[in-house]
Amino acid sequence: MREESCCFTGHRNLRGVDLPRLEGLLEEKIRKLMDRGITNFLAGGARGFDLLAARTVLRLRDQGEPARLTLILPCRDQDRGWSLSDRRAYSRTLERADKALFLSEKYQEGCMFLRNRYLVDHSSACICYLVQNRGGTLYTVNYAKRQGLELYNLAPRLNEEI
Repeated sequence: MREESCCFTGHRNLRGVDLPRLEGLLEEKIRKLMDRGITNFLAGGARGFDLLAARTVLRLRDQGEPARLTLILPCRDQDRGWSLSDRRAYSRTLERADKALFLSEKYQEGCMFLRNRYLVDHSSACICYLVQNRGGTLYTVNYAKRQGLELYNLAPRLNEEI
């Protein structure tokens, strides 16, 4: 199944990002991977890029594409402390996912780290949105590199002139 799977990782803060353009790049890359037989997409369910990627997969699935969304969630209470609108978006995505796996019942130190490693360990490709040289996204991208995954960073492409 790993060879048919792609994970997503990216920053939570997408303020100032051209979201329609990012969504378009996501869709383009997902479609290219589906053409190669990658149809299972794993997302960590975090705010920002994770949920944007998950919604893109769901939209393609709704259009009849063979895309499946598997949410790999660090804990059942991941959305604790989130705003009401973020919790609603997360809940809608969770309800529509093809599968959801909770790695822990409650938040505990290290559960996000375990989620990130699980995403990489069960994928052959990774689509990321990496613009900062710190944090969980950088860790996950570096781990994906060490594990030999195909990496596609959409952030630099957002800054290219059309």
